[in-house]
Amino acid sequence: MRAEGRKERIPAPLCGKKGLKKRKRVGNWRREGDVILRIVFFLIIVLVDFAVLYPVLNVVAVSFSSYTGYAQNPMTIIPRDFSLEAYRQVIRHKGIWIGYRNTVVITVAGTLIGIVATVMAGYALSKKNLKGRKLLMPLILFTMFFSGGMLPQYFLMKGLGLLDTLAALFLPGCVSAYNLILVKNFIESLPESLLEAAQIDGASEPGILGRIVVPLSKPIISVIMLFLAVGYWNSYFNAILYSRSQSKWTVQLFLREIIMTAETLQKSTGGNLAEMGSGAVPAIMLQYATIVVVMVPILCVYPFIQKYFQGGIMLGAVKG
Repeated sequence: MRAEGRKERIPAPLCGKKGLKKRKRVGNWRREGDVILRIVFFLIIVLVDFAVLYPVLNVVAVSFSSYTGYAQNPMTIIPRDFSLEAYRQVIRHKGIWIGYRNTVVITVAGTLIGIVATVMAGYALSKKNLKGRKLLMPLILFTMFFSGGMLPQYFLMKGLGLLDTLAALFLPGCVSAYNLILVKNFIESLPESLLEAAQIDGASEPGILGRIVVPLSKPIISVIMLFLAVGYWNSYFNAILYSRSQSKWTVQLFLREIIMTAETLQKSTGGNLAEMGSGAVPAIMLQYATIVVVMVPILCVYPFIQKYFQGGIMLGAVKG
């Protein structure tokens, strides 16, 4: 009874008015500490967001400014002396629309083929009873760290007769080991009972893949689609390596040619705009305009799949 009484006894410092005041002070300190932490985290997030957004805003603002306005304040985020001359110079180039057409074809074809091949391979590798599964996974992981190199890949494209074709620009990179592992892990996280129930009902493997796995895998498919689309849209080295004619160039190569031509003209005239001729635009202004021209299409697509992006990549990375 005494032991029980001792357990129930309230310590003296916490009894009465003094105890209540002390508990209130502790509670106030905790609340104040939480508020301070929230303010600190908020300020950190604001700084990170500003660090990410500032370069984008600066590029867009300068691209819509004249060279005089740019020279006055290169770090501006508001257009100074509004001008569209840089965009006119880019759009007037005869090859820019050919490049856009080729880039769209490469991006769409490569993304679709990559998604289909990656999902099918990921579904097969997620099967624990797949023969040779333990051998295939180390081989796939090996390709993440080592590759044959540029020359073997070039001779492979040449041997397949794909040089100077659009297929050479999207087939080599349509499946990557990283994307394949993400899809495999995501499919493994799906309830096995659901797949077993479909098998009991008589569904075939293609039926299970098309009717159950694919609809449930929209988050990870959106992630892979974004990775592939951005990669194809921004790629230009394969076009340099495999394309011999300008009719197979991507938009990045045409934009590079525009900038290089402007730089050559600017060097030959010593940077004198009067000698460069009417309507001439300095190379630095064309660089900002071309960045916006390449960046805008991807920025327009991202908001539509952003809601799937975070969930898809987190779920795909749960299992190793």
